[in-house]
Amino acid sequence: MAKERFFLELTPADATLRRLPHVVIVGGGFAGLRAAHVLISKLVRVTLIDKRNFNLFQPLLYQVATGLVPEADVASPLRQMVGQAPNIQILLGEVIDIDPQAKEVVFNDRRLAFDHLILATGSGSAYFGHEEWRKHAPPMKILEHADEVRRRLLTAIEEAEQTPDPERRRFLQSVVVVGGGPAGCELAGSVNAMLRHAVGRDFKQLDPADCQVTLVDPGDRLLRAMHPSLSEAAGRYLRSRGVQLLLGGRVKAIAPGRVTVSTADGEQTLEAATLCWTAGVRASHLGKLLAERTGAPLDRGGRLIVEPDFSLPGYPAIRVVGDLCSYSHTDDGKPLPGMAGPAVQMGGWVAADIVAGLAGRSHPPFRWTDFGSMAVIGPRCAVADLRGLRVSGPLGWLLWGLAHLAFMPASENRLSLLTKWLWVIATQQRASLLITGRPDQHMGVEVGLEHLERVEPVTDPAPPPAAVPPSEKGG
Repeated sequence: MAKERFFLELTPADATLRRLPHVVIVGGGFAGLRAAHVLISKLVRVTLIDKRNFNLFQPLLYQVATGLVPEADVASPLRQMVGQAPNIQILLGEVIDIDPQAKEVVFNDRRLAFDHLILATGSGSAYFGHEEWRKHAPPMKILEHADEVRRRLLTAIEEAEQTPDPERRRFLQSVVVVGGGPAGCELAGSVNAMLRHAVGRDFKQLDPADCQVTLVDPGDRLLRAMHPSLSEAAGRYLRSRGVQLLLGGRVKAIAPGRVTVSTADGEQTLEAATLCWTAGVRASHLGKLLAERTGAPLDRGGRLIVEPDFSLPGYPAIRVVGDLCSYSHTDDGKPLPGMAGPAVQMGGWVAADIVAGLAGRSHPPFRWTDFGSMAVIGPRCAVADLRGLRVSGPLGWLLWGLAHLAFMPASENRLSLLTKWLWVIATQQRASLLITGRPDQHMGVEVGLEHLERVEPVTDPAPPPAAVPPSEKGG
């Protein structure tokens, strides 16, 4: 008789697993996936919950948006990565609440008990109180966002090919990217390269000189988290390739095809068919929910302030890692940055700490190893700050590529990405310039519980409508 493969009330079919401590991981990103890897074959039962069935390598989303690589090269199914381990179960769903007293998470209309909880739900995009801007300027947080940006870019160029009006063509060939951090610089550089090469090679009626990419940032330099010399190198490269930099510019309004920016010289309006947003980061809404349930403090960005072992004050069984936590127990007292490197180290340390605690062993305190930061700003050009070793240009790009291939969790994706990158270098052709989906099809896809933030409290609800007497009904 075939072995029963379905779990009754989420109880493991294997009796030996039922007696093991239950570790629930919420989120299959960098931190959550690393924690799951560490817990493979350990004496714990692990349940990994995510609203997506794949792990997304978010740093390369801009390459999906600009046609360098397809979606499958930056996403890997969770079940194939860790779900085949005997002690790990993958469940598809979105955790909407947490009961810290009962030690239960709520998702898919059921409650799941835990002995240890690792919350690694990441972050979304913040529009600084202007959520109405989202539909005009898509963020870059999930695959659907990258698909939408690519669709808008390519649709605008296709329309320009058929437009006789030169002013309209220039508008359609213009792009504005808001945010001068690594994501914004990478997106702006890649969009600029895509437009100029694609227009010059594939379109008969368009002039590459009419392509205009503008990068807007409120600071006085790009990549403010990096050394000023690298910021200068990045700005100099982007300008040399035709990217217009608007530094010291704060966005005041966004409308279809138009961004109003306030600068020291006054307000100016930028017109472009495609607008992109990489400026703000918002912690997962579960942080706010958990703060309400536990009284745990939040920082200004909505991240949970955690103890040295990433637990919440008074709740040692609940650990928070990745972009959702504010961890300031560092040598300089500065919170760890919301990047892939720290997230991976957090997830691995917390999982190892749980295993050590269950075995009655001591575990060394968490120490973050800072490997540096980097950003690619154009074809075969990147800036990198590796613990004081600052490089730019082709060498920076080589280091950037090696680092990203090393962080890529799936070996198949490493090989596929390397092949795609070598192909682009050799031919200057992008193999994924596809227009898919309907206009704005993906803009309603939420990163996580965003609908709760948009619900406005009703202070004076209207009474229900009076029943209509049968004699007054029509028909």
